[in-house]
Amino acid sequence: MNIVAKEILETLEENGFSAYLVGGYVRDFLLRKSTCDIDICTTATIKDMQKLFSGTERSYGSFHIKVNKWNIDITTFREEHHYKMRRPSYITYTNDLNLDLLRRDFTINTICMDKNGNIIDKLGGEKDLRDKIIRMVGDVHTKIIEDPLRILRTLRFATILDFTIEEKLEVEIQNNKNLLKTLSTYRIKEEISKILLSSNFEKGLSLIHFFSLDEVLGISFVNYVYTNDLCGAWAQIDNSQSMPFTKKEKKNIVKIQEILKRKKITRDILYKYGLYISIVAGEILKNNVNEIYKMYQKLPIHTRKDLRISFTEICNILEVQPSKKVKNIETLLIQDVLYERVINDKKMLKQYLLINKSRWF
Repeated sequence: MNIVAKEILETLEENGFSAYLVGGYVRDFLLRKSTCDIDICTTATIKDMQKLFSGTERSYGSFHIKVNKWNIDITTFREEHHYKMRRPSYITYTNDLNLDLLRRDFTINTICMDKNGNIIDKLGGEKDLRDKIIRMVGDVHTKIIEDPLRILRTLRFATILDFTIEEKLEVEIQNNKNLLKTLSTYRIKEEISKILLSSNFEKGLSLIHFFSLDEVLGISFVNYVYTNDLCGAWAQIDNSQSMPFTKKEKKNIVKIQEILKRKKITRDILYKYGLYISIVAGEILKNNVNEIYKMYQKLPIHTRKDLRISFTEICNILEVQPSKKVKNIETLLIQDVLYERVINDKKMLKQYLLINKSRWF
């Protein structure tokens, strides 16, 4: 068991509280997967935790502790009542672990572990782990209606863990998929991104298509190629710009899409878009990344600053005023330097301009 988590459990118990590891950490521990996120459930209240630990209270009623790379969230045993807009209208605290586990989504996320590493499995989560099945806790219809995000979470866990989805849950997803339209685009983007960036993405995309969730969400994808880059992943999804990306992410997605339309990484693409964007697009185009890197290293210039002649000097040499036409000539000059039709030397560039002046004017 993680030593930090063990110490927290021991501290809580020494002060008279019940406490267990629960959820993703225990699930991944049993699957022999590593994680930096640790969830703890306890009979201690937030006020109790504040007296015992140095951390911060989260808006959704948990106490967060950060220790090196470990993100630890502690919550009090609770029952949740009357969901509205994906949130319970009110909660009641309890000393009953069973009641706390019943509010959770999937059986595989209800397995607990005590301070000694003993497994407490009250809802059959271990069996579902062995059987590789995603099963909802409690009444499936109610859980989906309470929070439609659980539809996408189902697909995400089925993808990442390569599990099957229990039949009743499949039926409820099919019957209630239109509820996804009530979700924020932020939540949709978050869940779909985890599917796209999974090495098992093909299963996830097939599930999205099987349930027609792509139609509900207004997105589409054809011949998706795996990449571990978020912008590269969404660049392959039609209508991706409807998702809440940052300005930089949106620009990068558009750049990658522009390169994909060209279907080839060339010197001018490397110059225009840079190495990072070009490599992401190159991976999607199934180009050799090492070759792209070598091509970039061999470029005579990488940015406009590398050109050995300024825009003003170009105007002076051609004896013309600055204009859009001169800007186009500068672009032609950069192209010829990139493809080594002229050497990036001020004297050679001046000669090039003078030789071609009569052609341009």
